[in-house]
Amino acid sequence: MATNVNNVTSSLPREMEQHTYSIMYEVEGKHWWFTGRRHIIAGFVERACRDLGRVRPRILDVGCGTGANLQMLSRFGVAEGVDVSVAALDFCRARGLAKVKQGAAESLPYEDAAFDLVTGLDVVEHLDDDIAGLKEMRRVLRPGGRAVLFVPAFMFLWGVQDDISHHRRRYTLPDLKSKLREAGLTVERATYANLTFFAPILIGRQLMRLIGWRPASENNITISALNGLLGRIFSVESWWLRRLNFPFGVSIVCVAKRTD
Repeated sequence: MATNVNNVTSSLPREMEQHTYSIMYEVEGKHWWFTGRRHIIAGFVERACRDLGRVRPRILDVGCGTGANLQMLSRFGVAEGVDVSVAALDFCRARGLAKVKQGAAESLPYEDAAFDLVTGLDVVEHLDDDIAGLKEMRRVLRPGGRAVLFVPAFMFLWGVQDDISHHRRRYTLPDLKSKLREAGLTVERATYANLTFFAPILIGRQLMRLIGWRPASENNITISALNGLLGRIFSVESWWLRRLNFPFGVSIVCVAKRTD
């Protein structure tokens, strides 16, 4: 499918394939990709909450998946989650996360201006109409509220995980900024992330495409003995991203503000 990624259609489901949720639930707490990503996201969320000036802001995680990010967000405020997948929400409840609802990102089941912070962590790339999803995030934000986004970067990095997750696209910084502006959000900070593993991931996905290897999930691909080390290496990016922007990377992290 990698050769036809520009031809994906609205007939694709927005949910990931069902087996992917169980894999995610098992590995989110320990796989280097997820632990490193949460560390980076936490730094941006912490800064956004500080800028909000609220002690316990109300937070909505759009596309909360199986709930590991929602647990992290609970450190910073009163966190709630919404996801289109019933299976994902069942895993959230298995973690003891009760404040979750089923709903689509393009039609969130919440009132206007209900939240101080909204997150979309590897979510908007799933949407047929990503601008509609971003507009909904803006709608449920209070004036001055922030949105924190994490999305995959560069179409040439398309891989098996994009296929099984039913992604519609990967982004460049200019493309994401343009869509945020169209949705009525003002970009405060945007940078590429995961510069550390850019080359290995690019090479690995090119090799998988060349030899035709399609694992059930790329989340299964790790060397157990190195998992903790890889996670710590990836997490170090959080320190650098507090101080500078990266020129390229596997992902993009962005903070945008609702201004009225």
